Amino acid sequence: MLQPAIACGTAGIRNRMRGNGVKIKLFSVGGTIDKVYFDKLSAYEVGFPSVRAILESLPIGFDYEIESLLRKDSLDMEEKDRQLIRERVAAEKCAKIIITHGTDTMIETGKALSDMGEKCIVLTGAMEPANFKSSDAVFNVGVAVGAVWSLPEGVYIAMNGRIFDPFRCRKNRELGIFEEL
Repeated sequence: MLQPAIACGTAGIRNRMRGNGVKIKLFSVGGTIDKVYFDKLSAYEVGFPSVRAILESLPIGFDYEIESLLRKDSLDMEEKDRQLIRERVAAEKCAKIIITHGTDTMIETGKALSDMGEKCIVLTGAMEPANFKSSDAVFNVGVAVGAVWSLPEGVYIAMNGRIFDPFRCRKNRELGIFEEL
């Protein structure tokens, strides 16, 4: 059995090639999905992109490239961070893009990307760190992958088994879900 090739590039870019040429670009910007427990501080910090481990553990049928842009809690994101995300998405040749993002300001970033055109951009994240057994990370990443393949160009949020328009949804903190307005 042939093993998939892995190519590592600069700037936190990691490629997984399965040989079929169908590709998704994933940008990681941090958030709860990437949080890890840091023992010295007895606190959680944003770690490396968890989406890599999620995808490597699954029998997927597409090529992908992961690029880590930021390692921030979304509550700490500033306008300059959204501008960086916009610039990298605009410069990306791949038309199918997934962004793993913190859930607290994912909607704002989705709105900031709404005029990109000619790309299908899906933002996703998790309510608990991906390393937790009870995390929704794997489920949400799977929904995002299905969405990016099947939806037309535009910007979407994939959370809780649903696809949302960033202009018509909100995070319900009490229930721990996203919902339509």
